[in-house]
Amino acid sequence: MTLLEQLDRQHFFHPGTHAYDHATGALPGFIIGEGRGIHLTDVAGREYIDGFSGLYCVNVGYGRDEIAERMAAQCKRLSYYHTYVGSANEPVIELSRRLIEDWAPPGMVKVFYGMSGSDANETQIKLVWYYNNILGRKNKKKIIARDRAYHGSGIVTGALTGLPAYHANFDSPFDRVVRAMCPDYYRNAVPGSSEADFTAHCVAELESLIEREGADTIAAFIAEPMNGTGGIVPPPEGYWPAVQALLRRHDILLIADEVVCGFGRLGARTGCERFGIAPDLLTFAKGLTSAYAPLSAVVVGEAFWDVLMSGSREHGVMGHGWTYSGHPLGAIAGLANLDIMERERLVDNADDVGGYLLERLRAAFGAHRLVGDIRGVGMLMAIQLMQDPATRTPFPPERRINAGVVAAAREHGLLIRALGADIVGFAPPLITTREQADDIVARVQAAFDDALSG
Repeated sequence: MTLLEQLDRQHFFHPGTHAYDHATGALPGFIIGEGRGIHLTDVAGREYIDGFSGLYCVNVGYGRDEIAERMAAQCKRLSYYHTYVGSANEPVIELSRRLIEDWAPPGMVKVFYGMSGSDANETQIKLVWYYNNILGRKNKKKIIARDRAYHGSGIVTGALTGLPAYHANFDSPFDRVVRAMCPDYYRNAVPGSSEADFTAHCVAELESLIEREGADTIAAFIAEPMNGTGGIVPPPEGYWPAVQALLRRHDILLIADEVVCGFGRLGARTGCERFGIAPDLLTFAKGLTSAYAPLSAVVVGEAFWDVLMSGSREHGVMGHGWTYSGHPLGAIAGLANLDIMERERLVDNADDVGGYLLERLRAAFGAHRLVGDIRGVGMLMAIQLMQDPATRTPFPPERRINAGVVAAAREHGLLIRALGADIVGFAPPLITTREQADDIVARVQAAFDDALSG
């Protein structure tokens, strides 16, 4: 064990990590030293393809000098000033204009900034509650979130997240969170039913939930346009039009969590654009800066904003904000990132190369004896492992079958991610080429040979 690894284990409190195993050395160390393009190099000099863009976020790839240089120049000019009481800076004004005019769905008018998807979704819920208080609807506060959703790891966002590991031992506040089913056609549909049939089932289940809880108690429905960390699950045919019609009928706001899906990940500017979603509120993060600086954004629709602005005449200053809201370094990183995205047409590349990679994965693994489903949209896809694909019988969760594949892939120089107990996830940078997609598939094949040959 190197001195650097010893110091890591001694002093660094890692997120999402088994504390005892890491501290004692049972969990292998992994220290990254450099990144360029779609490749990372660890401190021992070994190179890897980053098949997951960090955590779905390094969309334009590593080592972009243009972003670093513009951040450095901005830091020399103005490293920070707060945005409270109407203060602003040039980069955040320009970024807000471009988000509204070029990247957000029609009807969005204002942008509020934070540092991460978690704090942005915390802001969303506070805004929704504030909105209903302005309207005098004191009891309309419940939030519908889906099973297997991921919306963050804060206090409320951890409760919204539909993954048990984010609730265990944290006393998550569930009193205002109600849970709808995950629209996973492969896992949850009745055998033999069509996607349209399954959509009808999901919508009927959602309507029953609304009727049971009372629409007058439900403030909003929050969902990812396409499920990410809960399994990379595309919505079934007709799902979003039907869900939106139901929400409108019951006067329930729609929050589109675009933290993973936004900025080209699905081969469109947003998941809303890809699936025809017209949200009341929208959350951006991750691909907003391609992770060159922490930045998140809450994007607010016109009708919602009108209520907040009108309410301020009675209620005064809204008591919400963050020290780093609208930070100029995050904003300039976002602007440089969008310049690259637009100049290099990376949304189109994600659609093209993502579709090609999905085809190659299906060709390589579609007939594998332990593969049940291979799915994806744009540059976001998953392989669903199954103990018996014919009967859709999953592996026991404790088997963690996907963890072996992910570990083997790392040995072959590919970083991918285990989702749940039996899903292998892929989210390469949007700059990935077809040749690099072929390389990814070859390394996954080697990993499958090593991990699943028995």
